[in-house]
Amino acid sequence: MSTTNSDARINFRLNSELKKTIEDAAAELGQSISDFAISTLVQAARKVLHDQQVTRLSERDRQVFAAMLDEESSKPNDALIKAAKRYKKQVG
Repeated sequence: MSTTNSDARINFRLNSELKKTIEDAAAELGQSISDFAISTLVQAARKVLHDQQVTRLSERDRQVFAAMLDEESSKPNDALIKAAKRYKKQVG
């Protein structure tokens, strides 16, 4: 990951022990401190954002949801049928 064409900056202070830990980890991976910090921060940020978009169900709730999908009475209503037709028309 190259930082040569970057136009934004993040600055932060940390104690010398943490800095040494980061330097050692970067060296183990053959990365500069900047590249290591950027890749680690971006990976953590993407995980946070992804986790916020995922709905997690308990095992009980998952079973209830799956059972509802399998029920014979869970056929699509008119609004859902119309929406599916609109979607197919728009998307193809």
